[in-house]
Amino acid sequence: MSIDIREAAFGCAGMLSEHNGSDTVVLDLRKLSTWTDFFIVTSATSSTHLRGLARHVEEYLGPLGLSPLRRPRIAEDEQWCLLDYGDFVVHIMAAEARAFYELEKLWFEAEVVPVGAQGKPADTQSTAATAATE
Repeated sequence: MSIDIREAAFGCAGMLSEHNGSDTVVLDLRKLSTWTDFFIVTSATSSTHLRGLARHVEEYLGPLGLSPLRRPRIAEDEQWCLLDYGDFVVHIMAAEARAFYELEKLWFEAEVVPVGAQGKPADTQSTAATAATE
């Protein structure tokens, strides 16, 4: 079974949005990194929400034959969960941790695509930018 990594990453981001991950974005790192293609970044409202989102990611990607390279143990007061799938990395963060670490600013050269439900870019401007780079 051949898996389109871009489609899996955007589908995962859409699923996170559907489960109330806020400000979900996909950072396209293909031109900047040799070790991964995409970062998916979303915010959770609590540590319970963070753990739930991490579980949903694994449930969504498992049937596609994808599993994290390492399964993190998520503590009760966790602020950040990183799920590394090799070709893409999922970052589920508390709002405070996301504001502090500013991954979008750290990877400022990456194309940032806001994602809504169903894995669709959240606005038409992002869609046009994505289409222009493919």
